[in-house]
Amino acid sequence: MTRTDPADVPRPDAQLHFGVFFQGVNHWTIWSDPSSGSQIDPASFLRVARTAERGLFDAFFLGDGLRLRESEGGVHELDVAGRPDSITQLSALAAATERIGLVSTSNTTFNEPGDLARRLAGLDLLSGGRAGWNIVTTHNAWTGENFRRGGFLDHADRYRRAEEFLSVARAVWDGWAEGVVAGSADARSWSVPDAVARVRSKGAHFDVDLVPTLPRSAQGHPVIFQAGDSGEGRDFAARQADVVFSAHGTEFDDALAFAEDIRRRLRAAGRTEDALRILPGTEIIIGATEKEAEEKERWVRLEQVTPAVALGIASRLWGFDLSGRDADGPLPAEDPVVAAYEGKFGTRQLGETLDTVAEWRAKAEANGWSLRDTVIELGPQRGHVGTPAGLAEKFARFVRHGAIDGFNISPYLVPDGLDDIVDLLVPELQERGVYRSAYTGTTLREHLGLAPVG
Repeated sequence: MTRTDPADVPRPDAQLHFGVFFQGVNHWTIWSDPSSGSQIDPASFLRVARTAERGLFDAFFLGDGLRLRESEGGVHELDVAGRPDSITQLSALAAATERIGLVSTSNTTFNEPGDLARRLAGLDLLSGGRAGWNIVTTHNAWTGENFRRGGFLDHADRYRRAEEFLSVARAVWDGWAEGVVAGSADARSWSVPDAVARVRSKGAHFDVDLVPTLPRSAQGHPVIFQAGDSGEGRDFAARQADVVFSAHGTEFDDALAFAEDIRRRLRAAGRTEDALRILPGTEIIIGATEKEAEEKERWVRLEQVTPAVALGIASRLWGFDLSGRDADGPLPAEDPVVAAYEGKFGTRQLGETLDTVAEWRAKAEANGWSLRDTVIELGPQRGHVGTPAGLAEKFARFVRHGAIDGFNISPYLVPDGLDDIVDLLVPELQERGVYRSAYTGTTLREHLGLAPVG
């Protein structure tokens, strides 16, 4: 049941924002279909970015991984891998694009703030103020082993480190005053004396003493993005972020509840409700008719959730190896054995896992689903399916009632997966007045309608 009155539109002038997320490591991007192109060729990154820019998207997001994902102690061979360093790749794209924002997913657990802040500032300058930073933390011990640390921070400490990290980064970005470079050839020195502020910070995680080496960009600071659905993650976003990602963008009521919770946390943090943009991650599947869209969705799901993928997801839920089972057969009769697990399904205690397994069994039995069918139907929900006109009406309602500010779209095919969205959906949104007809600014902060950095 809807929670809104269709006649009461609280945000009649709201505009939808789109980003595209070039994920790479995941099973959602279909790599095995003949229509799929290379996931690692630089030309694929460029094709996606230019298509998004043609569609007037706010930003191109690049995921990053410091180590190949692992499962049961070995490399997770179902993943696409081979992505370059995100800031390096985005710097190359800065020269090949003009307006679209360029957002790097960069880790605060296994980086150092002075170094990463400088590299992000460099991307921001090279792109003319189009850089963003998607702040992530990592708990994986196998990632930490790259740095001789292992899984050295618990969940709460990862956010404390991230907050301290961001504080140092902002001090670095603010290090150069306006007019620091002498404006005359007759000046006694190249820079104005005392115009560059030394950054000294000693906290629980960092002891920094440095002199910033770069001036501010056209937008002041890179735009801060953050994804985290725990209470700590939501509070961090409300205190620090410019944009928050979420998994709450498929069902209207769920999306609105998340947005209302974020706005409550913004007020508690002393910020205005308009200080943060909410961009749930989503997948969009388009057909000329509803029937065609549903048929395409079924094809996409079967390509994404192959028998091996289905058994891998079920193995992580049940806590033991199911790779020898029949994915088109029934769910395992055994009960899960894992007592606590952090992974694809998030942090789960045994009771939560048992509840999930019980739900899967009940619905599989009621619907006659195989294990693979159950993973497709009850695993992580992916997004929106429909015709261009139907989706445009749906999205207009979402944004005008304040449930979202836009979507961060993950194409299921690379590099051509945005074509239907740009060519078919965007014109329908423009016709309804909920999507820009041209870029009106040059920086990512301007695209998102965010206030200038003070």
